[in-house]
Amino acid sequence: MPFTLPSRTPSGPRRRSLLAGAAGAGAALLAGCSASDSSPGTTGSSSAAARARARAARDSERLAERYRAVLAAHPALDARLAPLLAEVVRHAQAFGGGGRASDAASASAPAPSSAGSSTGPPAGASPSPSPAVPATRKAALAELAAAERALTDRRMKALADVPGELARLLASVAAAGAGHAFLLTEDEK
Repeated sequence: MPFTLPSRTPSGPRRRSLLAGAAGAGAALLAGCSASDSSPGTTGSSSAAARARARAARDSERLAERYRAVLAAHPALDARLAPLLAEVVRHAQAFGGGGRASDAASASAPAPSSAGSSTGPPAGASPSPSPAVPATRKAALAELAAAERALTDRRMKALADVPGELARLLASVAAAGAGHAFLLTEDEK
């Protein structure tokens, strides 16, 4: 008599079905983005896209200002925050931002302790020249993570209202922001 193994019924979906479902969803998402690219743009939609792009650039510039303020208050965090700041600056530039964010490449270097330096946060460039920074490093990192998460949420909600290429850029930058939030809170676990 041959030995037969008892059949084992998987308790959940199989890996292949999950991968196939994810691939189908990804293809549908890309098709949706491509369809919006191929439709003829109107003046109203292009101006809405321009406003969304400008808003995204401003948001990234403000986030870069927060990073600079935290670096100025907590210089010991430079090794951890400088790469994240550099990415936030690149995000602002990708959205067409300039001015304050374009000067941030030099601000990713260690922040000098003198208040009158030219590489610190821009003075008088915004209504609040320097965001308030919590006194402890842990609280400052938590605040930056919260700012990254809030900005990621806003960008994800804006995806449906912008054309395909801008939606892809917003999604990519939102994903990077979620990664930044994770890296900023990594020590809390």
